[in-house]
Amino acid sequence: MPATDRGDLTRTAILALLGTVGPLSRTEIARELDLSPATVTQLTRALIAAGMLEELDLRPSRGGRPAQRLGLVGSAGRAVGVKVTADHLVIVEVRLDGEVLGCWERSFDPASLSALDELADAVEQVTSRAEQDHPPLLGVGVGVPGSVDDQAVGTVNAPTLRWPAMPVGERLRRRLRLPVLVENDVNALAAAERLYGRGRTHRDFLVLTIGRGVGAAIVSDGRVYRGARGGAGEFGHVPVGADGPACGCGARGCLEAFVGADGLVAAAGAAGLDCPDVNALGEAAGNGDRRALDVFHQAGAILGRAAAGLINVIDPEVVVVLGEGVAHWPFWQAGFDRAVRAQLMPGRKDIPIEVESWDETGWAQGAAALVLATPFDAAGAAGEQGRLVRARLIGTAP
Repeated sequence: MPATDRGDLTRTAILALLGTVGPLSRTEIARELDLSPATVTQLTRALIAAGMLEELDLRPSRGGRPAQRLGLVGSAGRAVGVKVTADHLVIVEVRLDGEVLGCWERSFDPASLSALDELADAVEQVTSRAEQDHPPLLGVGVGVPGSVDDQAVGTVNAPTLRWPAMPVGERLRRRLRLPVLVENDVNALAAAERLYGRGRTHRDFLVLTIGRGVGAAIVSDGRVYRGARGGAGEFGHVPVGADGPACGCGARGCLEAFVGADGLVAAAGAAGLDCPDVNALGEAAGNGDRRALDVFHQAGAILGRAAAGLINVIDPEVVVVLGEGVAHWPFWQAGFDRAVRAQLMPGRKDIPIEVESWDETGWAQGAAALVLATPFDAAGAAGEQGRLVRARLIGTAP
């Protein structure tokens, strides 16, 4: 390890702490990181001078003088996040503090022979824009609906995109000459929750997503659990019915085949409804059509039972439900709530389950959070790419 890395890591540890729990006083930083007050004073002075921290309000203390709190400066850095889907890209630019600076959408065909070049072109259009009024660019994060071997390598296996062993990270780094991190899109959402959402106050939580597919991300002790090959969290492929419908993964009876978008449309058709997509099904339910309401109720019950099993195994502090499917959550909720509470073990029946509002930029924000989380990456999941991001953040990159 180079001699400068130790100080750099201590500085990024301070940024990590403030990024995950919010503003703190110097005394609180010293206590949380087990550093001497003199070290904290020296390092925070340098971070303030570099424009990465700012002094905020005074916090009243017991008997002594008020303590000055420190907080992150969002303009210290920014990242570009890309959400890849089966027919389009969503690209966002996000500051270190989570503020979205811009959002773009592009049509995209992942099955095209030039798909990776088209992906690089779309990102390059954003990264090459004038930066006079923007924070320094730290890197690019990419979220995909599939498994990723390693964030810093970025080889993707995504059946829905027809990407077997696609070298996404390698190709983008070669074209963009920037740090690039690639991750499963639900894990990327969990990184965003860790930085800006419920993860600030919970170190063990579960993220569930519903929409075109069904996914999960497991955060344990503040870190996203990825599994041996980066494929942990494939909640949509939990088997729930041996004679169930065929799933895109090649098996039958997977959770996603029942409650993913295609499964809901198929169930609607079996109930005699002419609904070409989930939005049409939601409109029918909103108009009081009993058949549509029953489809959502049954899907909610199936999802609730499966979620209860996962909660019983993982034992999180809180569950966060996200994704485009939450637009119709009022129709899912009755079936889900009854089923999940009935199947939870004693002592876990009161676990908070929070459904967050949603728009599609949330996926891309999660991808950007892969980059913005690297100063907070105690486990080193971002590898060499994370080191390059940290170097850009603290100003040591060429």
